[in-house]
Amino acid sequence: MHIPDGFIDLKTAAGTGIFSLSGFIVAIIKVKQFFRARVVVVMGVFAALVFAAQMINFTIIGGTSGHLLGAALVSIILGPYAGGIIITIVLIVQAFAFGDGGITALGANVFNMAIVGVISAYMIYKLITRFSKSRAVFYTAVAFSSWFSVVVAATFCSFELAISGTYSLGITLGSMVPIHMLIGVGEAIITTLVIAFIDKVKPDIILTRNWDKPALIEAKENNK
Repeated sequence: MHIPDGFIDLKTAAGTGIFSLSGFIVAIIKVKQFFRARVVVVMGVFAALVFAAQMINFTIIGGTSGHLLGAALVSIILGPYAGGIIITIVLIVQAFAFGDGGITALGANVFNMAIVGVISAYMIYKLITRFSKSRAVFYTAVAFSSWFSVVVAATFCSFELAISGTYSLGITLGSMVPIHMLIGVGEAIITTLVIAFIDKVKPDIILTRNWDKPALIEAKENNK
Protein backbone atom coordinates (compact mmCIF):
# COMPACT_ATOMS: atom_id res chain seq x y z
CA MET A 1 0.00 0.00 0.00
CA HIS A 2 3.04 2.26 0.23
CA ILE A 3 2.94 4.62 -2.76
CA PRO A 4 6.42 5.10 -4.31
CA ASP A 5 7.81 8.31 -5.78
CA GLY A 6 6.41 9.32 -9.15
CA PHE A 7 3.01 7.65 -8.75
CA ILE A 8 1.01 10.70 -7.63
CA ASP A 9 1.02 14.22 -9.04
CA LEU A 10 1.97 17.44 -7.26
CA LYS A 11 -1.56 18.51 -6.29
CA THR A 12 -2.33 15.14 -4.72
CA ALA A 13 1.00 15.02 -2.91
CA ALA A 14 0.56 18.59 -1.63
CA GLY A 15 -3.08 18.15 -0.62
CA THR A 16 -2.53 14.93 1.30
CA GLY A 17 0.66 16.36 2.77
CA ILE A 18 -1.22 19.34 4.23
CA PHE A 19 -3.89 17.08 5.72
CA SER A 20 -1.26 14.73 7.13
CA LEU A 21 0.83 17.48 8.72
CA SER A 22 -2.27 19.11 10.23
CA GLY A 23 -3.44 15.79 11.63
CA PHE A 24 0.00 15.03 13.07
CA ILE A 25 0.11 18.41 14.86
CA VAL A 26 -3.38 17.95 16.29
CA ALA A 27 -2.48 14.44 17.46
CA ILE A 28 0.64 15.69 19.26
CA ILE A 29 -1.37 18.40 21.03
CA LYS A 30 -4.01 15.90 22.15
CA VAL A 31 -1.47 13.36 23.37
CA LYS A 32 0.39 16.02 25.37
CA GLN A 33 -2.95 17.13 26.83
CA PHE A 34 -4.22 13.71 27.88
CA PHE A 35 -1.26 11.41 28.45
CA ARG A 36 1.59 11.17 30.91
CA ALA A 37 5.18 10.06 30.30
CA ARG A 38 4.41 6.39 30.92
CA VAL A 39 1.99 6.26 27.98
CA VAL A 40 4.54 7.96 25.73
CA VAL A 41 6.96 5.15 26.57
CA VAL A 42 4.28 2.60 25.64
CA MET A 43 3.81 4.46 22.34
CA GLY A 44 7.50 3.92 21.62
CA VAL A 45 7.16 0.21 22.30
CA PHE A 46 4.21 -0.12 19.94
CA ALA A 47 5.97 1.94 17.27
CA ALA A 48 8.81 -0.58 17.36
CA LEU A 49 6.31 -3.46 17.29
CA VAL A 50 4.44 -2.10 14.26
CA PHE A 51 7.68 -1.29 12.46
CA ALA A 52 8.97 -4.83 12.99
CA ALA A 53 5.64 -6.38 12.02
CA GLN A 54 5.48 -4.38 8.78
CA MET A 55 8.82 -5.85 7.76
CA ILE A 56 7.25 -9.33 7.71
CA ASN A 57 5.38 -9.96 4.45
CA PHE A 58 2.98 -12.81 3.73
CA THR A 59 2.05 -14.07 0.27
CA ILE A 60 -1.53 -13.59 -0.92
CA ILE A 61 -2.04 -14.66 -4.56
CA GLY A 62 -0.20 -14.19 -7.83
CA GLY A 63 3.01 -13.11 -6.14
CA THR A 64 1.26 -10.31 -4.23
CA SER A 65 2.23 -9.86 -0.61
CA GLY A 66 0.85 -7.95 2.33
CA HIS A 67 1.92 -6.93 5.79
CA LEU A 68 0.38 -5.73 9.02
CA LEU A 69 -0.90 -2.16 8.76
CA GLY A 70 -1.22 -1.78 12.54
CA ALA A 71 -3.69 1.11 12.49
CA ALA A 72 -6.40 -0.77 14.38
CA LEU A 73 -3.90 -2.27 16.81
CA VAL A 74 -2.44 1.03 18.00
CA SER A 75 -5.71 3.00 17.90
CA ILE A 76 -7.57 0.39 19.96
CA ILE A 77 -4.76 0.12 22.50
CA LEU A 78 -3.79 3.78 22.85
CA GLY A 79 -6.51 5.77 21.09
CA PRO A 80 -6.63 7.46 17.68
CA TYR A 81 -4.31 10.37 18.46
CA ALA A 82 -1.47 8.23 19.77
CA GLY A 83 -2.19 5.69 17.04
CA GLY A 84 -1.87 8.32 14.33
CA ILE A 85 1.47 9.49 15.72
CA ILE A 86 2.82 5.95 15.90
CA ILE A 87 1.90 5.02 12.32
CA THR A 88 3.22 8.37 11.05
CA ILE A 89 6.60 7.87 12.71
CA VAL A 90 6.83 4.33 11.35
CA LEU A 91 6.09 5.57 7.82
CA ILE A 92 8.66 8.38 8.09
CA VAL A 93 11.39 5.96 9.18
CA GLN A 94 10.46 3.49 6.45
CA ALA A 95 10.53 6.16 3.75
CA PHE A 96 13.79 7.84 4.71
CA ALA A 97 15.77 4.88 6.04
CA PHE A 98 14.51 1.96 3.96
CA GLY A 99 12.96 3.50 0.84
CA ASP A 100 9.64 1.82 1.61
CA GLY A 101 7.23 4.39 0.19
CA GLY A 102 8.33 7.51 -1.66
CA ILE A 103 9.51 10.71 0.00
CA THR A 104 7.28 12.82 -2.25
CA ALA A 105 4.38 10.45 -1.53
CA LEU A 106 4.93 10.48 2.23
CA GLY A 107 1.98 12.79 2.82
CA ALA A 108 -0.32 10.47 0.87
CA ASN A 109 0.95 7.37 2.66
CA VAL A 110 0.52 9.03 6.06
CA PHE A 111 -2.95 10.22 5.07
CA ASN A 112 -4.02 6.73 3.94
CA MET A 113 -2.59 4.71 6.81
CA ALA A 114 -2.06 7.02 9.79
CA ILE A 115 -5.19 9.15 9.33
CA VAL A 116 -7.76 7.24 7.27
CA GLY A 117 -6.64 3.84 8.57
CA VAL A 118 -6.52 4.90 12.21
CA ILE A 119 -9.74 6.95 12.23
CA SER A 120 -11.77 4.33 10.34
CA ALA A 121 -10.54 1.55 12.62
CA TYR A 122 -11.33 3.53 15.76
CA MET A 123 -14.78 4.63 14.58
CA ILE A 124 -15.85 1.10 13.64
CA TYR A 125 -14.44 -0.25 16.91
CA LYS A 126 -16.32 2.32 19.01
CA LEU A 127 -19.52 1.85 16.99
CA ILE A 128 -19.60 -1.90 17.56
CA THR A 129 -18.62 -1.77 21.24
CA ARG A 130 -21.40 0.74 21.96
CA PHE A 131 -23.91 -2.09 21.74
CA SER A 132 -22.34 -4.33 24.36
CA LYS A 133 -19.42 -4.48 26.78
CA SER A 134 -19.07 -8.25 26.44
CA ARG A 135 -15.73 -9.82 25.60
CA ALA A 136 -17.18 -11.44 22.47
CA VAL A 137 -18.35 -8.09 21.10
CA PHE A 138 -15.02 -6.51 22.01
CA TYR A 139 -13.05 -9.06 19.96
CA THR A 140 -15.56 -8.86 17.11
CA ALA A 141 -15.02 -5.10 17.04
CA VAL A 142 -11.24 -5.58 17.04
CA ALA A 143 -11.35 -8.02 14.13
CA PHE A 144 -13.81 -6.12 11.96
CA SER A 145 -12.22 -2.70 12.54
CA SER A 146 -8.83 -4.18 11.61
CA TRP A 147 -10.18 -5.57 8.35
CA PHE A 148 -12.13 -2.41 7.56
CA SER A 149 -9.15 -0.09 8.11
CA VAL A 150 -7.07 -1.95 5.52
CA VAL A 151 -9.83 -1.90 2.89
CA VAL A 152 -10.61 1.80 3.42
CA ALA A 153 -6.94 2.79 3.30
CA ALA A 154 -6.53 0.83 0.04
CA THR A 155 -9.62 2.53 -1.38
CA PHE A 156 -8.24 6.00 -0.67
CA CYS A 157 -4.92 4.96 -2.19
CA SER A 158 -6.80 3.90 -5.33
CA PHE A 159 -8.55 7.27 -5.55
CA GLU A 160 -5.25 9.13 -5.21
CA LEU A 161 -3.64 7.14 -8.01
CA ALA A 162 -6.69 7.74 -10.21
CA ILE A 163 -6.82 11.48 -9.44
CA SER A 164 -3.14 11.72 -10.33
CA GLY A 165 -3.80 10.07 -13.67
CA THR A 166 -1.46 7.17 -12.94
CA TYR A 167 -4.16 4.57 -13.68
CA SER A 168 -7.91 4.74 -14.22
CA LEU A 169 -10.15 4.45 -11.16
CA GLY A 170 -11.54 1.14 -12.41
CA ILE A 171 -8.08 -0.36 -12.66
CA THR A 172 -6.89 0.91 -9.28
CA LEU A 173 -10.03 -0.16 -7.42
CA GLY A 174 -10.15 -3.48 -9.22
CA SER A 175 -6.54 -4.31 -8.41
CA MET A 176 -6.18 -2.77 -4.94
CA VAL A 177 -9.43 -3.41 -3.09
CA PRO A 178 -10.00 -7.16 -3.65
CA ILE A 179 -6.39 -7.97 -2.73
CA HIS A 180 -6.54 -5.83 0.39
CA MET A 181 -9.82 -7.45 1.40
CA LEU A 182 -7.76 -10.64 1.67
CA ILE A 183 -4.86 -8.86 3.35
CA GLY A 184 -7.39 -7.45 5.81
CA VAL A 185 -8.27 -10.96 6.95
CA GLY A 186 -4.65 -11.50 7.98
CA GLU A 187 -4.66 -8.08 9.65
CA ALA A 188 -7.77 -9.00 11.62
CA ILE A 189 -6.33 -12.32 12.80
CA ILE A 190 -2.97 -10.86 13.85
CA THR A 191 -4.49 -7.81 15.55
CA THR A 192 -7.05 -9.87 17.46
CA LEU A 193 -4.39 -12.32 18.67
CA VAL A 194 -2.07 -9.51 19.83
CA ILE A 195 -4.84 -7.63 21.63
CA ALA A 196 -6.13 -10.87 23.19
CA PHE A 197 -2.65 -11.49 24.59
CA ILE A 198 -2.42 -7.93 25.93
CA ASP A 199 -5.93 -8.21 27.38
CA LYS A 200 -4.80 -11.29 29.26
CA VAL A 201 -1.45 -10.12 30.63
CA LYS A 202 -1.80 -6.32 30.84
CA PRO A 203 -5.40 -5.21 30.23
CA ASP A 204 -4.93 -1.78 31.83
CA ILE A 205 -2.94 -0.48 28.84
CA ILE A 206 -5.96 -0.85 26.54
CA LEU A 207 -6.81 2.79 27.12
CA THR A 208 -9.67 3.09 24.66
CA ARG A 209 -12.00 1.53 27.17
CA ASN A 210 -11.81 4.90 28.94
CA TRP A 211 -11.04 7.03 25.88
CA ASP A 212 -14.22 9.14 26.24
CA LYS A 213 -13.17 9.95 29.81
CA PRO A 214 -9.61 11.33 29.60
CA ALA A 215 -9.71 12.42 33.23
CA LEU A 216 -9.81 8.77 34.25
CA ILE A 217 -6.72 8.10 32.15
CA GLU A 218 -4.80 10.87 33.93
CA ALA A 219 -6.02 9.68 37.31
CA LYS A 220 -4.88 6.16 36.50
CA GLU A 221 -1.47 7.49 35.48
CA ASN A 222 -1.16 9.63 38.62
CA ASN A 223 -1.83 6.63 40.83
CA LYS A 224 1.03 4.60 39.36
